[in-house]
Amino acid sequence: MASATGIPEGRSNSGRGEDEPLLGRAGDASQQEDQGLQFNFVIGTAVIAQVGIWVLTATIWASVFASPLMLFSAHPLLNSAGILLTTQAILLLQPTHTPKQKKQGTNIHATLNMTAILSLIAALVVIEYNKIAHNGAHFQSPHAILGLITYILFFLQAIIGIAQYYTPGVFGSVANAKKIYKYHRMSGYVILLMSFITIAAATQTGFNVGVLHIQLWAVIVASVITLIGVLPRIKKQKLGL
Repeated sequence: MASATGIPEGRSNSGRGEDEPLLGRAGDASQQEDQGLQFNFVIGTAVIAQVGIWVLTATIWASVFASPLMLFSAHPLLNSAGILLTTQAILLLQPTHTPKQKKQGTNIHATLNMTAILSLIAALVVIEYNKIAHNGAHFQSPHAILGLITYILFFLQAIIGIAQYYTPGVFGSVANAKKIYKYHRMSGYVILLMSFITIAAATQTGFNVGVLHIQLWAVIVASVITLIGVLPRIKKQKLGL
């Protein structure tokens, strides 16, 4: 049951544990026991993250639809949709702390991330088909190289995440699978940051400079705002801190 301050009763403001975020007090970014998972999208600093990621997505989509549409247009649309879904998956799972919340949250987290992966795969197929059709160079620009690395990290993250939770036997035991949970969480934040860097690099490509006109400063500002909302909600204990 929550107190008037919004902090679960029985937990002090200075208490440490799985309820304590990187910034703020214990309970500031925690799902209350009587709350549904939908509230996790706006708990604590999540509202700031939502502003950032939606502004970033809207900026990309507006630029694409304000330009002549072609097959390539699907690449930034699908990629940005994938990053949007990944951010939502992170925000959803961060505040969970009871076994029931974690189970429900993980199932939806996995669903959102798998949908994001499908969107990213489609984006990769589009750009590769476009390169082949126009005899374009592959993986030469900083954006292309960063994009390939980020795609690979996303796919590895998804495979390991699904395996460690749904088929822990591949790691020898449930206990062994749980030992790598914190690394999965850490890498998730790294991949999110890599995604933003890759989008920033995309603003320097010839196609963006000549056609889309997405501004680097807009991507940086929206990305920073998103991270300002996401990072303070990280639970210290979940990262082994």
